[in-house]
Amino acid sequence: MDFKETCLDTAVVYEGNFMQVRKDSVRLPDGGVSSREYIVHPGAVAVLAMLDNGNLVMERQFRYAPQREFIELPAGKIDHGEDILLTAQRELLEETGYVASEWIHLATVWPCIGYADERMEYFLARGLVHQGRNLDDGEFLEVFELSLTEALEWIRSGKINESKTIVGLFWLEKHLNGWC
Repeated sequence: MDFKETCLDTAVVYEGNFMQVRKDSVRLPDGGVSSREYIVHPGAVAVLAMLDNGNLVMERQFRYAPQREFIELPAGKIDHGEDILLTAQRELLEETGYVASEWIHLATVWPCIGYADERMEYFLARGLVHQGRNLDDGEFLEVFELSLTEALEWIRSGKINESKTIVGLFWLEKHLNGWC
């Protein structure tokens, strides 16, 4: 059976600085009609920045929607038409002040398939050199080092509980163990 749904009509319900909310009328596989509401997002990158001592460069920042601070990987949205590696390099430098000499693409993950088309591109960055960061206007965060072992323990204890970071740390663990 073909499960594809075909768009019959689309409407932009909301348009913000970098995302839209759309409502589509769709033809279902059985011929029926339904509606789908979803977010159109440009996608994002997350960087597992590994220092020469084996520690990861992590961030602590406040996130408005859940009204709390989170421990996260350096990350950011892909600008229109921007190459994903260039996005990763730009975000790492802007947020942490580091540049890397080695970049490995680890995975592409779709974090919110029920209501968004966002994809997350994960990169491992090594050979880090600190050059000084340049945060975006209105961006406030703390940068710190954390071992992978401690980061995994922070997941178990709930101190790291943000999905992008959890997925990235698990991918890194698999990569370092030769799984991928």
